[in-house]
Amino acid sequence: MDRTHFENGIEEVRMLPSFDDEHGGVIVEMEVPMDPNDFGVILRCSISKWKLQGKKGVWIKLPIELVNLVEAAVKEGFLYHHAEPHYLMLVYWIPETFSTIPANASHRLRIGAIVLNDNRELVVVQEKQGSFRGTGIWKIPTGIVEEGEDIFLGARREVKEETGVSNC
Repeated sequence: MDRTHFENGIEEVRMLPSFDDEHGGVIVEMEVPMDPNDFGVILRCSISKWKLQGKKGVWIKLPIELVNLVEAAVKEGFLYHHAEPHYLMLVYWIPETFSTIPANASHRLRIGAIVLNDNRELVVVQEKQGSFRGTGIWKIPTGIVEEGEDIFLGARREVKEETGVSNC
């Protein structure tokens, strides 16, 4: 992604590589290292073109190795959306309207499982760790659903982890 090249004396600035999302915006997945100043120029030109095309949101996925590009994007109006261990996601809303870019998930899903044995007795446990540890309180098996885990499979996993029961 060269910043510019000249053909017949006319300066041409390249666009950032992108693909359309399903909501009228674009997604940029940066993979190639580049100079932050060049990135800023190309980003400005890309935003101008996307605006003319009627695009709405711009998502830039920056791998941790390209963290040097964050400042240039923020200077152009991009905001942090979320971070994962290996990348940072930045967002920008082009129209002069209320942004419909969804907020990042900021919670974890806790579950509890009601399990009855063959005698219709409720299966309960005492905490081995946590705030109820050592209090003598009995409770149903509980826990946190792992990222991407089916809620029902998460409940079964938690029951097995806390009780050893695997056939529920």
